[in-house]
Amino acid sequence: MQLTAEGIIEWFKGLQDDICHSLEQLDGGKFHQDLWHRPEGGGGRTRIITGSLIEKGGVNFSAVEGNMPEKIANKLGLPANNFTATGVSIVLHAKSPHIPIIHMNVRYFQTDSGHWWFGGGIDVTPHLIQPEQAGWFHRYLKTVSDKFDGNYYPKFKQWADEYFYIKHRKETRGIGGIFFDRLDESKGSKAAVFEYVKAVGKSFIPIYTYLVDANKTRTYNDQDLQWQSLRRGRYVEFNLVWDKGTKFGLDTNGRTESILMSLPPIANWIYDFVPDQDSAYAKTQAMLKKDIDWINY
Repeated sequence: MQLTAEGIIEWFKGLQDDICHSLEQLDGGKFHQDLWHRPEGGGGRTRIITGSLIEKGGVNFSAVEGNMPEKIANKLGLPANNFTATGVSIVLHAKSPHIPIIHMNVRYFQTDSGHWWFGGGIDVTPHLIQPEQAGWFHRYLKTVSDKFDGNYYPKFKQWADEYFYIKHRKETRGIGGIFFDRLDESKGSKAAVFEYVKAVGKSFIPIYTYLVDANKTRTYNDQDLQWQSLRRGRYVEFNLVWDKGTKFGLDTNGRTESILMSLPPIANWIYDFVPDQDSAYAKTQAMLKKDIDWINY
C-alpha cells in the first residue's frame, strides 16, 4: 500500500500520544493541550508539562499546508507551489541541573511538484557532562541507526556536531547526537526511509528514561543552579540565532507560542563568566567541542 502524507500525519499523532503518556508516567505531571489552527492551512497540538521532574517541557505535533512562501521556496531551491509539512518536536527542561536538556524532532515535507523528504534527529545538552552517560547515549543511537545503514550514525553524528554548534561562542550546544535532513528517494523508498524515522522517534522514551533514572537522585546546590541557568542561556542563543526549525516556523507564519516552547523557563547571562579552574563547570566547558568520539571517550 502506498505511503501517503495522511498516513505519516496519523503516525506522528500517535507518536505524540505515546510519548506524552510515557512522560506523564515518568514525571507524575499532566500535559496541558492547546489546539491551534493556521489561517493559511493546517494546525497542530501543542502539549506542555510542568511536573515534579520536568520544569518545562513541550511535545508538539503539527501538520501545516498551503502555498509555500517565496522566502522558503528560495531557500529550498524549489518552485513556490503548495506544500505539506508535518512532524513532532520535543524539548524538555528538567528542574535538576544533572538531568540534561533533551531535544528530538522527526518531520516530513512534500510539495505538489512531487518533492518529498524526511528529516529529524535527537540531541542532548547536559549542564554537567557525564562522559559515561554521553557514551551510552551515542551507543544507543548507533545501534538504532546501524539496523538501517552502517553509514547513518557516523554521518548523522558529524552532521549534529556541525549543526548544533554555537558559532559566535565557538562551542557546541551539548554532546550532540544525530541530525539528518532531506532523506529522500536517494536513500530508498518513502516507506523504507520512514521506518528509520520511526525508529528514531521511538528511541526518545528509552533514552530520556535512562537519563532521568541515572541523575534524579543526585544532589545539587545554588552554584549548580546558577550554572544551569547560564547553560540554558546558551540554549536560547542557539535556538534564536541559528536554529533552522525556529526560522522555518516563523517564516511560514506558524504559531509563535508553539515554536518558542523550546525556550527554558529561566535563563541567565552573566558578563564574561569564567568557571573556576578544575571545577565541574570548567570540565564541562572544555568538552563542548566538535568531533568527540563519545563512544570511546
